Amino acid sequence: MADDAFMTVEEVQKLLQVTGRTLYRLIRSDNLPGYRVGRQWRFRKPDVEAWLRANARRLAPSEGQHARPSRRRVLVVDDQDSIRKFLVKALSLADYDTDAADSGAAAIEKLRAAEFDLLITDLQMPGMSGLQLIREARKLHPAVAVVIITGHSSEAIAIEAVNLGVAGYLTKPFRVQTILVRAARALGDPEPPAPPGDIDFSPGT
Repeated sequence: MADDAFMTVEEVQKLLQVTGRTLYRLIRSDNLPGYRVGRQWRFRKPDVEAWLRANARRLAPSEGQHARPSRRRVLVVDDQDSIRKFLVKALSLADYDTDAADSGAAAIEKLRAAEFDLLITDLQMPGMSGLQLIREARKLHPAVAVVIITGHSSEAIAIEAVNLGVAGYLTKPFRVQTILVRAARALGDPEPPAPPGDIDFSPGT
């Protein structure tokens, strides 16, 4: 196939108007086919054009918007109000655009309405479990990164979480710095410095 039938990473980023990290997440999730040529990635033009046609509506700015948000969007899901508030407050230290939901069903509604870069969810919740939520979230946004919250989990749950492509986990109690590090690693961002006065958190505190 002729060289002009392939596109470079820079060309695809410019065409799709996405960051390098977003592009690589799309590749890892098999949502956008790419080919390694030595140390470089190359993309077939027909593949990129087909992906763009299928996702043009999701990529297009909403009415009244002129550009896609530059801040990372994080959705926190936990049925305990104190934990949700603590996580949102901790993530605000890294300037994430954070939203929260108190159930899996509420989270799905938010995922249908907007795109998120990271989903942080408890595993054990009434109604829809965290694992069920992750499966549904993947259908809506295949490239979304996931971090799970758990006090303790069985080996079977841990294996299923790995199979679902979970990027990290938080165990209770957790620290502000741990939250920020897990989020940064899941998103492929540089790890943040430790905040002053880092504290532990456990339910009820």
